[in-house]
Amino acid sequence: MGKKIKDKKKGKGAEKTLAKTEKKLSNKLKKELQAMGEDDIEDIVAQIEKEEQKRLQVIEAVIDAPSRRVNFSFIAHPSKEQLILYGGEYFNGKTTFVYNDLFFYNIANNKWTVVKAPAGPPPRCGHQMVATAANKGQLWIFGGEYASPTQSQFYHYRDLWVYHIGSKQWEKIAAPNGPSARSGHRMILLKKQLIVFGGFHDNLRDYKYFNDVYSFNTETYTWMKLEAVGVPPAPRSGCCMVALNDGRVLIFGGYSKEKLKKDVDKGHVHTDAFLLAPDKNDTTGTKFKWSQIKIGGINYSPRCSMSVTTSINNLSAYCYGGVFDVEDDEENIAGNFFNDFYQLDLEKLLWKNLTLSGNKEELSKTKRRKNKDTDDGDEDEGTEIEEIEEKVESTTISDDGIFKVTVGPASTSAGSTSTSTELTTKVFQPSPRINCGLAIKHGILYLYGGMFEDGDKQITFNDFYSLDLKKLDEWKTLIPNDTAVMEWLGSESEESNEEEDSEEESASDEMETD
Repeated sequence: MGKKIKDKKKGKGAEKTLAKTEKKLSNKLKKELQAMGEDDIEDIVAQIEKEEQKRLQVIEAVIDAPSRRVNFSFIAHPSKEQLILYGGEYFNGKTTFVYNDLFFYNIANNKWTVVKAPAGPPPRCGHQMVATAANKGQLWIFGGEYASPTQSQFYHYRDLWVYHIGSKQWEKIAAPNGPSARSGHRMILLKKQLIVFGGFHDNLRDYKYFNDVYSFNTETYTWMKLEAVGVPPAPRSGCCMVALNDGRVLIFGGYSKEKLKKDVDKGHVHTDAFLLAPDKNDTTGTKFKWSQIKIGGINYSPRCSMSVTTSINNLSAYCYGGVFDVEDDEENIAGNFFNDFYQLDLEKLLWKNLTLSGNKEELSKTKRRKNKDTDDGDEDEGTEIEEIEEKVESTTISDDGIFKVTVGPASTSAGSTSTSTELTTKVFQPSPRINCGLAIKHGILYLYGGMFEDGDKQITFNDFYSLDLKKLDEWKTLIPNDTAVMEWLGSESEESNEEEDSEEESASDEMETD
């Protein structure tokens, strides 16, 4: 007995020491921030929420489109012909902007409306949002993070909010025993339960990845941690998570990192898949079991930050994009970004690679024109070249020469360019990206925004596309890509590298002149 008591006291002593150390580091950081003229991030978030509570009326405005962003939520309206977008972030090279605006896109008239409702959540990104048709429509939002403009501080949320679509009112849910603060987690609606899995927490001094599972009852407003038997997935963030019609939950992919030594981390891109299944004999709804599975069908290359959405009947899931980081050394990481498009059969658990057929009439015209030019001889060769160039131009992502893409399984490393000119592959595909918004309404898939890295430059999109999932012919551009005019202020290291490159080019030119 004495030994157990001694061990218990020793454990408490370690906890006190850890708490003191954390407090010292926190106080040190606050002093450093004061010297920089920046407030503590907890005070910033509290003040923003306080200001939100002062709003007394709903303000709505029709706009051209949301600003460029990544790590936002994008879902279909539970009952109307609308899509809903909330939050997200944008980095222009020097300053980080985090948003808490709420947008509704009217599909019929192609118009965006921003809604500012009283007492809303503070800005966030990396959160999760789901919709339910209950009580005239609700939007449920959990977690996420807020970054200070200088990215010197990060604040992770553990709050739960509901937006009542009918009354246009926000409500903060004060329910105990919920998940810890996190972002990069996943959340789905399973009957009347919100299921939350994974995520991470990073305060710039230390980080932690999660593999715990929580459920929230949207009727009783209560949290419950699910203690599932079996071997669970390794802790991770940025995975894909979908609900199956039989009550099971499918989780696959994701990302995590581990500390090898001081200031040296190793990233892991997960390629495994798991099912979380309710116990068939359980009447309490609290017993679940983990089982690892292998999804059949085609194999796609490893990646994380791939976006996923499910069809209205939950028979299929559709995935787009993603990235695989290649570590050149301990400091330099290059990302392979993807723009391939996959369908997952949720009944058979089989992958399919979706290839678009293209506009058959347009491709037929091109083929006839090419044959005619060939028959006419060499004098019309220039016409054929122009025709090919026109097709190539249709796949150009921006005017700044970043990259060109083709349909089908493809990856684009930062700064790379596809040079294929085969007419049969020149069906337009949105550019490679991560964490774009995907939503399905009446058989039409919509894709909005996301982010691509070109070296140290982060290219954040605000383009918008639609695709008929029955025809699978071509992506329609609702808002074109305008990354050529995107503001990028860069960093000091980038500027110095550009100066060095410029000096080297000048020296080279002088040598050639000599």
